[in-house]
Amino acid sequence: INVSSKNLLAVLVSFRVSESASGKQIRKTFNELLSYADKNKVSIILCEKIDRLTRNLKDAASVSDWINEDSQREVHFVKESFIVNKNTRAHENLVWDMKVTIARFYTNNLSEEVKKGQKEKIAQGWCPTRPIVGYKTVGEKGHKIHIIDEEKAPLVRKMFELYATGNYSMRLLAKEMAKRGLTNQPSGLPVSTSQIEQILKNPFYYGVMRVKGKLYPHKYEPLISLHLFNKVEQVIASYNKKNFKRTNKPYIFRGLITCKKCGYLISPEIKKGKYVYYHCTNYHGNCDNVVWIKEEELLEQIKTVLQGLKLKPWQAEELKSELRAIHEAEKVYYEKNLGAIKNKLETIDRRLKIMYEDRLDGRITTDEYDKTVKDYKSEQQRLLMEYEEHSQADENFYIIANKLIELSSRAWELFESSELEEKQQLLNFLLQNSYLQGKNALFELKNPFSGILEYAKSGSLLRTLNEIRTFFSENPNAEF
Repeated sequence: INVSSKNLLAVLVSFRVSESASGKQIRKTFNELLSYADKNKVSIILCEKIDRLTRNLKDAASVSDWINEDSQREVHFVKESFIVNKNTRAHENLVWDMKVTIARFYTNNLSEEVKKGQKEKIAQGWCPTRPIVGYKTVGEKGHKIHIIDEEKAPLVRKMFELYATGNYSMRLLAKEMAKRGLTNQPSGLPVSTSQIEQILKNPFYYGVMRVKGKLYPHKYEPLISLHLFNKVEQVIASYNKKNFKRTNKPYIFRGLITCKKCGYLISPEIKKGKYVYYHCTNYHGNCDNVVWIKEEELLEQIKTVLQGLKLKPWQAEELKSELRAIHEAEKVYYEKNLGAIKNKLETIDRRLKIMYEDRLDGRITTDEYDKTVKDYKSEQQRLLMEYEEHSQADENFYIIANKLIELSSRAWELFESSELEEKQQLLNFLLQNSYLQGKNALFELKNPFSGILEYAKSGSLLRTLNEIRTFFSENPNAEF
């Protein structure tokens, strides 16, 4: 309806302009509307209110340009009984400009309020964004919160544990998690390699959220411990330092052996289309340890090492017996620690309640309260993680110890029967600081396998027990 004359007007097409008016976004529908009016020689645009059509100066200028191109063109703002055209008088143009300015103020103010609300939400420990993989949203609009996703959370936790072993690249881990059923929501597609990396580097999973480069403690239940997160970071850092040439073809010893002379990695190459050789890259051109060694020769040498890990039946039983005794002693230690942690948590709860009353009664300021609560919450979160680690440690100690003994006794058998990528994973798990000197491979075993090898040779038990305890304290949820 033409608001000035009450004449009926034919509506050719309707546009719903609902996009954000932020300068960082393009109001696609708004542009489509003006384009349609140009192409179809539309002379009148009807709009509910000014702030529905123009919320920034750029939009207002576009509307003015469209009007001034033809004396027949008009924009009618129905609710405000206001018409803008080429012949609009000066005082009406002033009203138009003022209304555009007010609409722009409304948009800017709304944006500021949203940012202020988000900042307050973050300060209180709530996440202002969508839930990440492993969490889900529950509740009604305006009262939604993120909680742990019972289906995906165990898979995300397992992802961190697997990568922390050092046996997986991001690509292999993506394949493994796809096999285990980890998918995106709501698409249902497997997580990609790039997503795996994002997840492993996200501190949200251990209890803090990263917002614009800063870390803030959050109130959601963590999926992993800070210790596990730090271990994953170490593996990522060490993997990035491996300066081997990327290739689609996997090699058993790629990235595992270093030249004893110059310190650069030994590179694999294929000769005659089927024979795999390893040699020093001789990066600086002055290494005198450049020898070519067949993969079969390296396999023979690693066979000797892996077979040396096999314990005699009486040795395996003796080791298990000692570990059972250690486990009983560890149980007492963990139970004692759990009690101490529980007491500390109860103390923090009591102090938080007292502080809240002090704030209400004006005995402390809001700023003092917020700062102290933040400190207490951080300590509370650390204690909860420690409590969880101690609980899991009590359950997992003997299980992991038995698996270590089983793996050692079957190391060569498992290696021989594995696929190529599984061979790489096994060697990554067992070996460290391995060198090539001439045609001799100097394989060094990680803890506790170095101790198990020594025990198998000499019967020296103390070193083996200490290494197993150290391994367990660093890998309470190891999987192999």
